[in-house]
Amino acid sequence: MPRIDEVGPVPGSTKTRRRVGRGIGSGLGKTSGRGHKGQKARAGGGKGPSFEGGQMPLTRRLPKHGFTNIFKTEYVLVNVEDLNDFDAGAEVSPDLLLETGMVRKIKDGLKVMGGGTLEKALTVRAHKFTRSAKEKIEAAGGKAEVI
Repeated sequence: MPRIDEVGPVPGSTKTRRRVGRGIGSGLGKTSGRGHKGQKARAGGGKGPSFEGGQMPLTRRLPKHGFTNIFKTEYVLVNVEDLNDFDAGAEVSPDLLLETGMVRKIKDGLKVMGGGTLEKALTVRAHKFTRSAKEKIEAAGGKAEVI
């Protein structure tokens, strides 16, 4: 086992940083390898990724279309078959789904979709249900409650 003063990075894992502007003898002094003046010698200089040599860039030639509705409600979706992980008779709510890690984030609400089959009677509380999801929950002997 190496001593603490002998521990270092694995060979080949690090590169030495190029120290520019540190005198003539370094080979990268004065202009720091940027040449003399001009756009590319300046800080932040150079052309952007969409520059096409003065030609009208593709992003500006293409027509604009559509819009983004900032008031859109976005639901997090859960299928009925995913609810089989819970014990029979459990009350499944958005908070419980967050705790178990089945859902990362409740956006504007939880919507239960009708994918798969449900084999347990559960009380499911959500913001929205599809018609088939509601039927499957009730057919299994459970309840679908809208929050």
